[in-house]
Amino acid sequence: MAREAGFATRAVHAGQGPDPHTGAVVPPIHLATTYAQDEVGRTRGFEYSRTDNPTRRQLEECLASLEEATHGLAFASGLAATTTVLLLLNPGDHVLFSEDVYGGSFRLFDKVMTRYGLSFTAVDPTDVGAIEAGITPTTRLIWLESPTNPLLRIVDIAAVCEVAHDRDVFVCVDSTFASPCLTRPLGLGADLVLHSSTKFIGGHSDVVGGAVLTSNDDVAAKLRFHQNAVGAVPSPFDCWLLMRGIKTLELRVIRQSDSAMAIARWLDLHKQVRHVYYPGLSEHPGHALARKQMSGRFGGVVSFDVHSRGAAQVALRRLKVFTLAESLGAVESLAELPAAMTHASVPAEMRAHLGVGETLIRLSVGVEDVDDLIADLEQALPH
Repeated sequence: MAREAGFATRAVHAGQGPDPHTGAVVPPIHLATTYAQDEVGRTRGFEYSRTDNPTRRQLEECLASLEEATHGLAFASGLAATTTVLLLLNPGDHVLFSEDVYGGSFRLFDKVMTRYGLSFTAVDPTDVGAIEAGITPTTRLIWLESPTNPLLRIVDIAAVCEVAHDRDVFVCVDSTFASPCLTRPLGLGADLVLHSSTKFIGGHSDVVGGAVLTSNDDVAAKLRFHQNAVGAVPSPFDCWLLMRGIKTLELRVIRQSDSAMAIARWLDLHKQVRHVYYPGLSEHPGHALARKQMSGRFGGVVSFDVHSRGAAQVALRRLKVFTLAESLGAVESLAELPAAMTHASVPAEMRAHLGVGETLIRLSVGVEDVDDLIADLEQALPH
């Protein structure tokens, strides 16, 4: 039996061999919007680029390979992917979701999809009993993040899937923070995996994208129908940029994770830091689960609380190597205040309940020299 190629090999080669016509090592970008048909109804595999495109297909094949999925679908953004998953549901259906979900997802749930007859309930995703208790006769989907955004809680995906499937409920895992390099939720029982490919998958802050992966043929067919019917698809050039980024995904995530671990340990000893949220730390409540569920590293995002709102504002203003900006997962290091930036759309009372206050800073660790990143934090944090 032939040995299956490793993750890094698939990241470079899956779906994207040399161009068969020219031998070009880098696949060409197919910008065509429409394709000649040999006769009415007989195509060469493509007819219109919203429906399918050679460059997008290569990206989708590569992403499916990395997530060990049968089907991959690419979208114009992570939220376009999220919306398309929710379009699988019907008016009256109920969704349970991680209470510290990405702010853009919460806004979509709370301000958009409720207008179309869906209902949503936030739940502590680390409490499997609470998830089980939250399932109602109309619950059709459980929406998870692991690690969560921005508190980096770790969800027992396998345990949640077991509970959900006993009640005929699907599970979708937004695995953006982990990337397929660190966690593969389908292997833990999830029905769907979603990524904002803008983040670690793209890795260079130069392309917005999203993806959904599944091994359920029926679900994939429905998603493919909605992908075409709604049309929230990426351009061929965006797909090409994402494939370029994927080639170095493992290299980047290893570097980012190792640097994040060093930064988390350093912050944990700093007098101005009240608490550090990073699953690689042994005192993190999800550390043991993260060691079991993730691939030996814990990701490139670190969140931490300082002692006051003023200290947070001063630190963010003083940073020089870290850039004050939203997003994450790219080669350059970023810092933000979730309460006022990525999670501003979450109601203040819900942020307060979660502990996402104006003293919480979220770092996205890039690939710079870790000593420079620590020195930047040292000069920025008030003494």
